[in-house]
Amino acid sequence: MWIYLNDRFVPREEARLSVFDHGFLYGDGIYETLRAYAGRLFMLSQHLARLHRSADLIGLKMPVLEQDWPALLNAALTRNGLARPPDRSDPDPEDAYVRITVSRGEGEIGLDPGLCPHPTLVIFAKPLTPYPARLYEQGVRLSIVSVRRNPATALPPRIKSLNFLNNILAKQEATRVGAFDGLMLNADGALAECTASNLFFVRKGSLCTPALTCGILDGITRNVVISLGREQGISVEEDTYEPESLRAAEECFLTNTSMEIMPVSEVNGTRIGTGRPGPLTTSLQGLFRRHLPRFLS
Repeated sequence: MWIYLNDRFVPREEARLSVFDHGFLYGDGIYETLRAYAGRLFMLSQHLARLHRSADLIGLKMPVLEQDWPALLNAALTRNGLARPPDRSDPDPEDAYVRITVSRGEGEIGLDPGLCPHPTLVIFAKPLTPYPARLYEQGVRLSIVSVRRNPATALPPRIKSLNFLNNILAKQEATRVGAFDGLMLNADGALAECTASNLFFVRKGSLCTPALTCGILDGITRNVVISLGREQGISVEEDTYEPESLRAAEECFLTNTSMEIMPVSEVNGTRIGTGRPGPLTTSLQGLFRRHLPRFLS
């Protein structure tokens, strides 16, 4: 495996960071995860725009010019045998997981960002490990956890940061009760999101999802699903919802870049609808796959 570290590709065994890197010491940094389908990146411009937004919001100077990112990411795929073959008679490469991490960089001990003269950049691409097919067929179980989503006044969700302890605590709580993931509420007790995915549910035929004002990340796949739904004339509501809203839900699913659309069968032991993927969920999964070429670079 080849890792891009700062200004060159190095073998995984040689990809080492300083113990004084502020990403390691303080979680001071940002990241993006992307998916490549047979060598083509999903929603590349949107992911890069969000990465640059995160950098701007924490005052981090990006180490790569905006126009250079596509070539660099494609080089990461190529180095790891995950790019599209030049000879179309060759088989397509595996789908890939790509992660960009930019930390504040190495510096003296202290919280002042000015202590770090140069950011640290890490890019890696590896074959995507798909979720088991049975999860898409049966749906997953969620647990509403006691760990609340960080309030926007403390850590704005518009920053996709390396500070993930909030989500890790929620994941641990869900794992202890045997759930696939933890469903987090915001500080006001309204539905927010899971530890690494956005939440949707269906009520009276309408597709409902917590609004961005609930303190959630504006997920890339979330936005694709909303757009596809509205293109098909599906009523889509972005609002504030209490946890009790899920009791009347006919369907429920999660979205993120790697899982796409994952059905939910139950929340806190209460079955959602029939307990199997519902018709709107199944329809959106099909729409996503049929329209996927639109979103690839």
